[in-house]
Amino acid sequence: MSLIPEELRYTEEHEYIQSSAGEDVVTIGITDYAQGELGDIVYVDLPSVGTTLERMEVFGTIEAVKAVSELFSPVGGEVVEINGELEGDPSLINSDPYGAGWMIKVRIQNPTEIEQALTSADYAQHIGE
Repeated sequence: MSLIPEELRYTEEHEYIQSSAGEDVVTIGITDYAQGELGDIVYVDLPSVGTTLERMEVFGTIEAVKAVSELFSPVGGEVVEINGELEGDPSLINSDPYGAGWMIKVRIQNPTEIEQALTSADYAQHIGE
């Protein structure tokens, strides 16, 4: 069983959105299920701070021993921070996808895009758990 925190929102492409009420910056990463499917993560390519993303636009790639996958932004907005720790230690995504393994922080343009993402129950059903 994958760890699927109830307070987060999810995409069918296995990204998560962590948001706080009243805040316009969200944290994005990949889910526990996704990191488990990829296996040992060896490299992550993330956008530069200041990059503007559209909802479901590719914002980078993640490389594991088994495969390379694209990363999709679940919301539109401006990248305001990247997790620089991943450059030196991409395995943080394997060990702590919802904590130290976060990828980018985005100042969202349209807060309603968060509600368009899957709830934890919907995501669990999507991955068959």
